[in-house]
Amino acid sequence: MATRRPNHRLLKHRRTYTVQELAHRLSIHENTVRAWYTDGLESIDDGRPMLFRGDAVSAFLQKRRAAKKQPCGVGRLYCLPCRTPREPAGGMLDYVPSTPTAGSLSGLCPRCHRMMFRRVARERVAEVAGPLEVQFPIAESQLRDCPGPIVNCDSGPESQTA
Repeated sequence: MATRRPNHRLLKHRRTYTVQELAHRLSIHENTVRAWYTDGLESIDDGRPMLFRGDAVSAFLQKRRAAKKQPCGVGRLYCLPCRTPREPAGGMLDYVPSTPTAGSLSGLCPRCHRMMFRRVARERVAEVAGPLEVQFPIAESQLRDCPGPIVNCDSGPESQTA
């Protein structure tokens, strides 16, 4: 099965690879390697078979991955359906804790009206949210003052008499 992001760490830096070897090593199709060549992946020379150095392929893949990154700025969450960072609708965020020290900021995407999330440490909420309004949930009361366990069992002595 082909991967969306080939792992550049599978390549040896000082080794040369043919198109077929590179495709097999990265679990991709040979035409993908040829498309990379037309996109700027440098081969050793213009001869056949095309040979690629492992460190050149690794640098090419890292450069492609870095170019696609879209860091979220202050007050922005990443919307997965839109594939871009956006400010939430209404300038409001909700903080949903998952551990005592971390949680998720959630907001509504203004374009597609779906939920957006951003994982953040509790102490960095104000820094990440910036000028946006953050609502923290109020803790629900817990049932700790029960007089004893409630037994809803029909296997007691009075049910065996029948």
